[in-house]
Amino acid sequence: MSTENISSNDNSNANTNAKNMSDRYSPADVESKIYQWWEQNGYFKALDQSNKPPFSIILPPPNVTGFLHLGHALDHTIQDLLIRWKRMSGYNAMWLPGTDHAGIATQSVVEKELKKKTITRHQLGREKFVDEIWKWKNEYGDRIYNQMRRLGDSCDWDRAAFTLDEGVSKAVRKVFVSLYKKNTIYKGQRLINWSGPLETAISDLEVEYQQVKGAMYHIKYPIDGKVDGTVEFLTIATTRPETMLGDTAVCVHPDDPRYKSLIGKTVTVPLINRKIKIIADTYVDQTFGSGVVKITPAHDFNDYKIGKTHNLEFINILDKRTILNENAGPYAGLKVTDARKKVIEDLKKLELLVKEEPHMHSVGHCSRSGAVVEPFLSEQWFMKMTELATPAKRVVESGTIRFEPELWTKTYLHWMNNIEDWCISRQLWWGHRIPAWQCEDCTKFTVSEVDPTVCEHCNSKKIAQDEDVLDTWFSSALWPYSTMGWPAEDEHATEAQKTFYPTTYLVTGHDIIFFWVARMIMMGLEFKKDVPFRTVYIHGLVRDAQGRKMSKSLGNSVDPIEMIDKHGADALRFSFLAHLFSGKDFKFSEQRLEGYRNFMNKIWNATRYSLAALQDFKVPADGVKALPQKANLSVFDQWLIFKLAQVEKTVEEAMEQ
Repeated sequence: MSTENISSNDNSNANTNAKNMSDRYSPADVESKIYQWWEQNGYFKALDQSNKPPFSIILPPPNVTGFLHLGHALDHTIQDLLIRWKRMSGYNAMWLPGTDHAGIATQSVVEKELKKKTITRHQLGREKFVDEIWKWKNEYGDRIYNQMRRLGDSCDWDRAAFTLDEGVSKAVRKVFVSLYKKNTIYKGQRLINWSGPLETAISDLEVEYQQVKGAMYHIKYPIDGKVDGTVEFLTIATTRPETMLGDTAVCVHPDDPRYKSLIGKTVTVPLINRKIKIIADTYVDQTFGSGVVKITPAHDFNDYKIGKTHNLEFINILDKRTILNENAGPYAGLKVTDARKKVIEDLKKLELLVKEEPHMHSVGHCSRSGAVVEPFLSEQWFMKMTELATPAKRVVESGTIRFEPELWTKTYLHWMNNIEDWCISRQLWWGHRIPAWQCEDCTKFTVSEVDPTVCEHCNSKKIAQDEDVLDTWFSSALWPYSTMGWPAEDEHATEAQKTFYPTTYLVTGHDIIFFWVARMIMMGLEFKKDVPFRTVYIHGLVRDAQGRKMSKSLGNSVDPIEMIDKHGADALRFSFLAHLFSGKDFKFSEQRLEGYRNFMNKIWNATRYSLAALQDFKVPADGVKALPQKANLSVFDQWLIFKLAQVEKTVEEAMEQ
């Protein structure tokens, strides 16, 4: 606004504007006008070809269902600070925005809307249901973009991308087919996180752990045969007694003197009378409890590893709705919670329950449905990660990619050293459908970038596409280059890829280092043969004034748009940046925000004063581009320019650091 005024050749304009300015700063009257002016004049646009040095940031794509929250506001403010700094420093600065299709979240939103009309997705069928989601997306999908504008994000909006855009979808399909042909992607049976209400596999990030008041149940498992002339029991403690119905072994430490003589013998699982072996493994902590652990390979991640190591049987006792199946014997048809009560009741009748103790423990819940997440043995699509992880570790160890603060390097490398195969399939209808067609005759898969009409193995026409879609993080892993026209490469490569890939910075929270940052690094090295970014800036979480995590259940969550309405975007952004400590969590306080709103008011009044003082100022013909002649500068003017230069140098050094 002030730039427009000073650029005018009307000598009285400055004084007139000073008189017209309110004596109190009103962000609502100023911010939206300035933002519209910036956008209409194309000040946020970068050029695919330019003589200026390139600088680029890819925005972590928020869910298309989402609303701006304080975590976004902090994350975006840091990125906007960097992009504006480089843009003002003469760089060809590109900040690419986008949104994620958010498979589970979006499908759940639309299903809830349909439920109000007593319609289910199964009644509509897949095609019509997906049409309903697109209608929802087209109507509500840009809400978060409008909120980002309210925050002042100076994104290059012409480049805005969506994970289900045609170009991104083409990249996703190419990557899947390529990795399948390299045997990196395969279909197999493994233990995964399962949400019963959603009837789908979910990622670790969609599992929220909550402290739950439960109980520790100590159960007698009869040892088969005579031991020293008497029948003995092994006492085993568990918080999930219903899972004993799927036990296929009990395990002791090989050096535990209490049980050495029992290794290799069998016990009988109470209630279903299945005989299972007593095995030995150093996994068992002989100082904890009785030193004996029940092994349920199909329903516990640690037990799954033991089951694989000792070649145990895997017995799945749940169906897709997490209701006990026929393998649970007399408990088939019961929900997990009902089965637990019945199992305890029956153990008491048989005098096999030694004791029951109150016990607080951490239980995983589905972030979408709120239901308890069950470890579930399921046929899914997986990606082998070990081979992809090796070069991704090397580029961080060598400093090609730098984490700021540096301590997150250790976290990243720890995860990469312990990486396991990634479950990439989801039992949803919204998302990138897996490009694999199974043959009814030979049962083999045809995986192709173009929809096939016959089986590539036996030429049968009886082929059907896999029903599953890909994990949302699969498309996000390709984000730094799928948004720039890839898979066009070499002489056909888009200018955007040549200019802006690798990107310069990635700014994100530490909670998605593994789920997103690591996967982008692996996919960038695999398909672009280069890292996707040079520096990863990790910021902390936004907490309330008491240091608690913000959540709806605690009633301490804050809507940044409400804060902008009350205090202005500049006050909110200044509050974040003035208290930003590398990697540390940020304690949010509205009282502090009020202080920065007052600071903005001081700038406003200083502007009023300056404009009033400029009433006799004659604007040069070159306007704001005019350079002052030293002969026309007083000593006070020269002092001010000198002090300004010092401030600029200090700020530049601080930004570089």
